[in-house]
Amino acid sequence: MRARIAAAARRYGRDPKTIRLLAVSKQQPVSALRELVTHGQLQIGESYLQEALPKIATLTDLRIEWHYIGQIQSNKTRPIAEQFQWVHTVDRLKIAERLNEQRLAVSLPLNVCIQVKLGNESGKGGATPAEIPALAHSVRQLPRLRLRGLMCLPPPRETFDEQIVYFRECAALLQSLNQTGQSLDTLSMGMSEDLEAAIAAGATIVRVGTALFGARNSHRQ
Repeated sequence: MRARIAAAARRYGRDPKTIRLLAVSKQQPVSALRELVTHGQLQIGESYLQEALPKIATLTDLRIEWHYIGQIQSNKTRPIAEQFQWVHTVDRLKIAERLNEQRLAVSLPLNVCIQVKLGNESGKGGATPAEIPALAHSVRQLPRLRLRGLMCLPPPRETFDEQIVYFRECAALLQSLNQTGQSLDTLSMGMSEDLEAAIAAGATIVRVGTALFGARNSHRQ
């Protein structure tokens, strides 16, 4: 997988070192995560809190950086704030405020990305592009959060040319925020089937499950 990422980076004039692989371990056993860590993969992403918390508790002997990439219910923010180092799916101020309030004072600020909703897909989370500037401004004021950038999960498309349209929109939003005084450095976008287009558009984190662990009978990864 790292070879695939590096090849895409070189193809589109990127430095491979600027692109991080996030292993999406939904429905994977602890043994698979231990094996992955032996190969140097320390960034792990989880979508479901009830599945993630037992893994985190079991793997405390490893230096894993845990990323929460699922939708966030307001009554589930405390364990996310306490147990994760990154959250990719902040999409409204109420969630950001709860994460800020519940982040332990002794912990480093929680790295967060705002999820952008690209395409009018019902049931999918994310703030609209029009909502992003005000939300980003508000999140930046929260002392126990560190706003890092944007995340997107665009509608699935078959071709590179169709895929890159959405990723370029997300990248343009980040650039627009930085032009207003932000200093954001993260674009969390791209998965197993579309990471080349995401890298071409500027992704700094690609979230990969299927291509690492194999196909599963579950939601798209």
